[in-house]
Order: sequence, then C-alpha cells, then structure tokens
Amino acid sequence: MVVVIVLLSVLSVLGAEGQSASTTLRPLGTEDSGQCSAACESRQQSKLLRLHSIRSQILSALRLERAPNLTRDAARQLVPRAPPLLELLSRYERHNGSTGEDYEEAAEREEASTETIITMATEPHSVSQTNSVPRCCMFSLSPKILPDNIVKAQLWIHLRLGKDATSVFVQISRLQQPIYSNPRPKILSLKINADAQTNPWQSVDLKQLLQSWLKQPESNFGIEIKAFDSQGNDLAVTSAESGEEGLQPFLEIKISEVPKRSKRESGLDCNERSSESRCCRYPLTVDFEDFGWDWIIAPKRYKANYCSGECEQVHLQKFPHTHLVNKANPRGTAGPCCTPTKMSPINMLYFNHREQIIYGKIPSMVVDLCGCS
Repeated sequence: MVVVIVLLSVLSVLGAEGQSASTTLRPLGTEDSGQCSAACESRQQSKLLRLHSIRSQILSALRLERAPNLTRDAARQLVPRAPPLLELLSRYERHNGSTGEDYEEAAEREEASTETIITMATEPHSVSQTNSVPRCCMFSLSPKILPDNIVKAQLWIHLRLGKDATSVFVQISRLQQPIYSNPRPKILSLKINADAQTNPWQSVDLKQLLQSWLKQPESNFGIEIKAFDSQGNDLAVTSAESGEEGLQPFLEIKISEVPKRSKRESGLDCNERSSESRCCRYPLTVDFEDFGWDWIIAPKRYKANYCSGECEQVHLQKFPHTHLVNKANPRGTAGPCCTPTKMSPINMLYFNHREQIIYGKIPSMVVDLCGCS
C-alpha cells in the first residue's frame, strides 16, 4: 500500500508530461474494458514512472539541461550521407521493430568488445588562430578514448566533385601555435583520381595522430584539410556553408572494450496479459518520436522494459539480512521493492545543442532482470 501511495504522489508531480506519455501505453486484453485490476493499475504506474525516468536519464547522461530544439526536417538535412553513418542507419532500419532475441544477443556481443564514437569537426581554439589559419578542424575527444584501446580512427572528408575527371591532391597538416613560423607539418598527402563515379566521401587513417594527441594533449591544436584539383581549387568541405549542411569532416573512432564478466542470474518474464503478481519484467517499447525528440537520429525506438509486482519476505532468501532488518523494525521500512537488478546500455546517434552529430553508448537503458531488494 505504501508503494502505491508513493507512485501516485510521483505521478501527480509529473502532471501533463505523465498524462501525454500514458496515451502511448494502452493496456491489453481485459484491461481495455475498463476492468483494470490492482496489479494492472500498478503496472500502468510503473510504466509512466519508467518513461519519465528514461527521459531524465538520457538528458542527464548526455549532460543536457533540456532536449535540443531540432525539427525532423532539419535533422534529416544535417545528417551526413557518409558511409559509416549510412551503415549505422541501415542497421537500425533492418532491425526496426524486431522482436527476435537473436539480433539483440548478437548486438550485445558486438558492443561488449568494441564501441564506435563519432565526433564532428569544430573550429580550432583561438590560441592557434591566425589570419591564414582555416576554420577547421578541431575534434572533441571522449575520455573513453585511450592510446592503447583505439582499433581504428578514420577522418572522413567530403569533396566537391564535378562530372569531369580530375586528380585531387589531399593534404592533412597539423595546426600549431602562432609562435612557430615554420610551415605546418604535413601528416599525409594522397592523390585521388576522381570522376563522376567517385564517392565524394573519402576517408584517411588518423590512428597514429590520434594516439599522439592522447599522449600529448598539449600538442593538439587541430588539423588543416586541403584537397586541390588540377586547377588549384580547394574541393574539401570544411565548414557548414549554405547548401553544405551535414558535409563537415568528422572522425569515426572504434575503441576496444574489456567485456565485463558477470554471473548468470534468473528472473521472471511476463507480458501484459499475465496474471502473475510477483516481481516480474514486463515489455515496454520506448518511441522517441512520441517524446517529440527528433534530435535522436537512431534508434527511433528501443525495448526498455520495466519491473512491476509484489515482493514478499519469502522472495528475499538471497538477502537474508534484509528480512531480519524488516522483522526487527516492521514500521521503519516500506519493505522490499520490485526493481531492476541487471541493466544494459544502448548505442545512440544524436544531435547535441550545437547541431553536432555524436554516436555513443548510453548506460543502463534496458532492463534485463528484475528482482526484490
């Protein structure tokens, strides 16, 4: 009874937000007829709390005070049609709405060993600015990236290619402090024979430079990108000029992760038609478009799941000290609660407030197991 009162009080605080969310969570079966049982009402409250928690959790994990104000049309125009992003989007589209566990297990195995981080180019810091310094490129590096865990680091550049065949000479140079009068040290130079069939997106390996930056952060003043054709025209897109939105350079970094070993646990799985009263995991699909969050590029929806059900003292054999505490002080505690005991992350492709595209992992977004604690 105490748990139900707490839930109702929290829902009253949510107000309109909770009411708008509830419209997407219609009960099934006999619950549609208006004959919702006490267990059914408890599950509905758990759903609303879970949705509100997910909203707050994502904004907090991404260090956003509020959701970026980006319309769906604007988001589509800003997404680069570059190979790595197309591959990500294609992967999400292929498995959109999938209910099979095979894909989820395969994705979990893949994400346990590697993580892909995408960061867009920004202007260099003022310390390296001179009249001749270009407006590109500086990259914000996640603290997850370490010199020894980089599997690959690719710089993606978009070229303004025409229909005529031409030779393009790409030059990548390191920016340095203005006190140096020497020419900017070149990192690499390469020649591309381009024609009408050439992909305007080209990639170069920057793993060695990235490792150098991580070992000596004070040496990172950014890079200069040039791509000259045979006429001396610079074909590299390095800033978001009108008509070239979403074509700025970006880094695609894949890092290795040490899989976390965990012992196998078990828990109850139920569906909305279940008559189970004990603590159980129930399915819940979160649709970000229902949130009005067009700034999330992918996934548009995912399986979050939630926990609901009763917890009796007999279910706490795994934690006998909890039973002794409750027995000694029955009025000083609300008793055990049905709560997630195991959660897993999801990968998310999204825009931040600066309209930069970021791809990273958001922890504790999927409920894998429920239990009493």
